[in-house]
Amino acid sequence: MSNQNRAAAITFARTGAKKLWAGTVKIHPDAKTGAHHHGHLESIIYVVKGKARMRWGSSLEFVAEAGPGDFIYVPPWVPHQEINALKDEELECVLVRSDGEAVAVNLPDVEAVEKPEGVKWIDPTHANLPDLEGMAEEIKARVGAA
Repeated sequence: MSNQNRAAAITFARTGAKKLWAGTVKIHPDAKTGAHHHGHLESIIYVVKGKARMRWGSSLEFVAEAGPGDFIYVPPWVPHQEINALKDEELECVLVRSDGEAVAVNLPDVEAVEKPEGVKWIDPTHANLPDLEGMAEEIKARVGAA
């Protein structure tokens, strides 16, 4: 079960674009990612509908919200957490990345300020991320056994 739907619009396969990826994303109500970054990629998010909340920083100590018509810029290597701030409405955005390659680096050592769902975000960017919930349960089991 996925809590977001992504649709690619501009990709190398579809248009020959070598340095851009663009598409749309619909994020289900109250959905949250874990802490992650996108490596060397720059990202721009344009909010079409709903309310986005972004947490960022080495400890996710900064927070900002964006609504329809707002842009969010995510610099390279910046740890962040993406959140649909509304519990009863989808968040609809246009997403542009500075490369066609999918880069998402999970940061399990960064405690998420807002706990992510147990459901992984399944899409081309996040499909290769480890199962955080399973990893957390394994760590708890190891610590309890020690």
